[in-house]
Amino acid sequence: MSDNVAIGKLTPAELQEFETALLDRRRILMGDFRSLEDAETRDTSALSNLSTHLADMGTDSAESDMSLGRRASASSEIQDIDDALERIRDGTFGLCESCQKPILKARLDAIPYARLCLVCKQEEEG
Repeated sequence: MSDNVAIGKLTPAELQEFETALLDRRRILMGDFRSLEDAETRDTSALSNLSTHLADMGTDSAESDMSLGRRASASSEIQDIDDALERIRDGTFGLCESCQKPILKARLDAIPYARLCLVCKQEEEG
Protein backbone atom coordinates (compact mmCIF):
# COMPACT_ATOMS: atom_id res chain seq x y z
CA MET A 1 0.00 0.00 0.00
CA SER A 2 1.39 3.43 -0.91
CA ASP A 3 2.03 5.94 1.88
CA ASN A 4 -0.21 8.40 0.06
CA VAL A 5 -3.23 6.12 0.08
CA ALA A 6 -5.74 6.66 2.85
CA ILE A 7 -5.69 3.85 5.33
CA GLY A 8 -8.62 2.26 7.02
CA LYS A 9 -7.99 0.95 10.46
CA LEU A 10 -4.36 0.92 11.53
CA THR A 11 -2.91 -2.44 12.44
CA PRO A 12 -1.85 -3.12 16.03
CA ALA A 13 1.79 -3.08 14.87
CA GLU A 14 1.33 0.34 13.22
CA LEU A 15 -0.38 1.69 16.33
CA GLN A 16 2.52 0.40 18.45
CA GLU A 17 5.02 2.11 16.13
CA PHE A 18 3.16 5.41 16.41
CA GLU A 19 2.85 5.07 20.18
CA THR A 20 6.59 4.40 20.51
CA ALA A 21 7.43 7.38 18.28
CA LEU A 22 5.07 9.64 20.25
CA LEU A 23 6.49 8.53 23.60
CA ASP A 24 10.07 9.04 22.35
CA ARG A 25 9.24 12.54 21.12
CA ARG A 26 7.47 13.33 24.40
CA ARG A 27 10.50 12.20 26.40
CA ILE A 28 12.78 14.49 24.34
CA LEU A 29 10.43 17.46 24.70
CA MET A 30 10.09 16.94 28.46
CA GLY A 31 13.89 16.96 28.76
CA ASP A 32 14.11 20.15 26.71
CA PHE A 33 11.30 21.73 28.74
CA ARG A 34 13.05 20.92 32.03
CA SER A 35 16.35 22.27 30.70
CA LEU A 36 14.68 25.54 29.71
CA GLU A 37 13.03 25.80 33.14
CA ASP A 38 16.35 25.08 34.89
CA ALA A 39 18.12 27.69 32.78
CA GLU A 40 15.46 30.28 33.58
CA THR A 41 15.72 29.46 37.29
CA ARG A 42 19.49 29.96 37.11
CA ASP A 43 19.00 33.22 35.19
CA THR A 44 16.42 34.46 37.70
CA SER A 45 18.69 33.63 40.63
CA ALA A 46 21.47 35.61 38.94
CA LEU A 47 19.37 38.77 38.62
CA SER A 48 21.46 40.51 41.24
CA ASN A 49 24.47 40.16 38.92
CA LEU A 50 22.72 41.72 35.93
CA SER A 51 24.04 44.88 34.46
CA THR A 52 21.84 47.93 34.60
CA HIS A 53 23.03 48.99 31.17
CA LEU A 54 20.03 49.46 28.88
CA ALA A 55 21.47 47.33 26.05
CA ASP A 56 22.19 44.46 28.44
CA MET A 57 18.69 44.67 29.85
CA GLY A 58 17.24 44.51 26.33
CA THR A 59 19.31 41.42 25.53
CA ASP A 60 18.20 39.77 28.77
CA SER A 61 14.58 40.56 27.95
CA ALA A 62 14.89 39.16 24.42
CA GLU A 63 16.51 35.96 25.72
CA SER A 64 13.75 35.57 28.30
CA ASP A 65 11.08 36.06 25.62
CA MET A 66 12.71 33.42 23.39
CA SER A 67 12.92 30.97 26.29
CA LEU A 68 9.26 31.56 27.12
CA GLY A 69 8.32 30.99 23.46
CA ARG A 70 10.31 27.74 23.29
CA ARG A 71 8.70 26.51 26.51
CA ALA A 72 5.20 27.37 25.24
CA SER A 73 5.91 25.56 21.97
CA ALA A 74 7.23 22.47 23.77
CA SER A 75 4.27 22.51 26.15
CA SER A 76 1.82 22.72 23.25
CA GLU A 77 3.49 19.84 21.40
CA ILE A 78 3.52 17.74 24.59
CA GLN A 79 -0.23 18.31 24.92
CA ASP A 80 -0.74 17.34 21.26
CA ILE A 81 1.24 14.15 21.88
CA ASP A 82 -0.76 13.35 25.03
CA ASP A 83 -3.97 13.84 23.04
CA ALA A 84 -2.70 11.50 20.31
CA LEU A 85 -1.78 8.85 22.89
CA GLU A 86 -5.32 9.12 24.25
CA ARG A 87 -6.69 8.64 20.72
CA ILE A 88 -4.59 5.49 20.40
CA ARG A 89 -6.13 4.21 23.65
CA ASP A 90 -9.70 5.05 22.65
CA GLY A 91 -9.38 3.72 19.08
CA THR A 92 -9.77 7.01 17.19
CA PHE A 93 -6.11 7.55 16.28
CA GLY A 94 -5.66 8.07 12.55
CA LEU A 95 -9.17 9.41 11.97
CA CYS A 96 -9.76 13.08 11.19
CA GLU A 97 -11.56 14.75 14.08
CA SER A 98 -13.47 16.93 11.63
CA CYS A 99 -14.62 14.67 8.78
CA GLN A 100 -13.97 11.27 10.45
CA LYS A 101 -12.09 10.03 7.36
CA PRO A 102 -8.72 8.29 7.70
CA ILE A 103 -5.67 10.57 7.79
CA LEU A 104 -3.06 9.71 5.15
CA LYS A 105 -0.31 7.51 6.58
CA ALA A 106 2.31 9.84 5.08
CA ARG A 107 0.81 12.70 7.14
CA LEU A 108 0.85 10.60 10.31
CA ASP A 109 4.43 9.57 9.59
CA ALA A 110 5.37 13.26 9.36
CA ILE A 111 3.16 14.48 12.22
CA PRO A 112 2.12 11.51 14.35
CA TYR A 113 -0.08 13.68 16.55
CA ALA A 114 -2.04 15.08 13.58
CA ARG A 115 -5.73 15.27 14.44
CA LEU A 116 -6.98 16.51 11.09
CA CYS A 117 -6.57 15.22 7.55
CA LEU A 118 -4.75 17.53 5.17
CA VAL A 119 -7.95 18.88 3.56
CA CYS A 120 -9.53 19.74 6.93
CA LYS A 121 -6.25 21.23 8.21
CA GLN A 122 -6.02 23.49 5.15
CA GLU A 123 -9.64 24.57 5.69
CA GLU A 124 -8.88 25.28 9.36
CA GLU A 125 -5.94 27.48 8.41
CA GLY A 126 -8.06 29.44 5.98
